[in-house]
Amino acid sequence: GRVVMSVDKKVYIFKDRFTGDDMFSGAYPFELIDDVAYCVKAKNIRRGGESFDVGGDGNLEEEVDDQAVTVINVVDAARLQQTTFSKKDYMAYIKDYLKRVKDELSATQPDRVDKFMDGSKVFVARILKSFDEYTFYVNESMDFTAGMALCFWKNEEVDPYFYFIRDGLVLGFPGFGKDISKEALVPKEVAAKQGFLV
Repeated sequence: GRVVMSVDKKVYIFKDRFTGDDMFSGAYPFELIDDVAYCVKAKNIRRGGESFDVGGDGNLEEEVDDQAVTVINVVDAARLQQTTFSKKDYMAYIKDYLKRVKDELSATQPDRVDKFMDGSKVFVARILKSFDEYTFYVNESMDFTAGMALCFWKNEEVDPYFYFIRDGLVLGFPGFGKDISKEALVPKEVAAKQGFLV
């Protein structure tokens, strides 16, 4: 029989359904929007830099900023790459991508297709309405036929949010790299018990 790993749900990884690239961790706060997209709250984090004892008594430390940089945790962890789209180019991309996801759902989850298509219409209209407010990120594989992340800021918040198309993702166990075979994925019933929709 199959051995199901006992892993804290926070270490599950949402991966691109087509490339196997990591897209975001289940540890990040997220919610479902329009039944078709996850809205993930990201954080700006500092990478690099060192603390050095510059006092003789060991009580004084100073952060040296020579190599410290601020990055967005979602981008850094999944090695997402920023890209640009004109509205026309985005429409061409999203039309093809949604068809690709729909075709996959037709083969694997036919009962999900209508909900996906209905939610997609609402979601894409939301994006187009404020298109200039988004920054686009492509997956690590730089596969422009697969999933993208859309970054935006709410109000005056310092930390950004990201949209990911729900049905373009699979939920995987950590440690499997880009593998999206059955053994690398969290079983649907386990995911559902822990509050994940996949």
